[in-house]
Amino acid sequence: MTHLTREDLYSLEKYAEIRPAFRARVIVHKKNRRVPLGEHAALYFEDALTMQYQIQEMLRIERIFEAKGIQEELDVYNPLIPDGHNWKATFMVEYADETERRDALAKLVGVENAIWMRVEGFDAVHPITNEDLDRSSDDKTASVHFMRFELTPEMVAAAKNGAAIAAGIDHPNLNVHLSPLPDALRAALAADLSWEARSRAE
Repeated sequence: MTHLTREDLYSLEKYAEIRPAFRARVIVHKKNRRVPLGEHAALYFEDALTMQYQIQEMLRIERIFEAKGIQEELDVYNPLIPDGHNWKATFMVEYADETERRDALAKLVGVENAIWMRVEGFDAVHPITNEDLDRSSDDKTASVHFMRFELTPEMVAAAKNGAAIAAGIDHPNLNVHLSPLPDALRAALAADLSWEARSRAE
């Protein structure tokens, strides 16, 4: 997928004008990009729009308007946009209560490696996680992990042709299987994939 450039972003002044409408659009968009994995965990699949929103918010909060600062934000968030042959997601363990969250994270060591996605007819794909830095220790996992699910050309073709997509976690303390994903979510994930990327991989 095309990475964002400075030309794709709004100026601080323009973003202030359109922010309510833009934010509402992103909220609706994200509804079909969240995969719940139990009551307290979820995968949030990123794309160019979710990353544009993230960048715009960072520029707004930090009052960044110089070219160098804008490029630094682009360099941070562009790697989270899928490349046409993969899915990129943020995995979050979600507890409102801090004590509950701390206890859960201690029980979920290694959970980031137990998550999987599966295109119907193929083996499950486990993610490449936290490529920027390690977020876990021997006694607890982190509440946020960044993930990349790499697909074969055959998986890309099947997903683009309508194959069902499933997701899950196989962890001793969290076992979840979602199969198949709802149609709207499946369609959003299939849209992240590219025939062009599939052809290049072949």
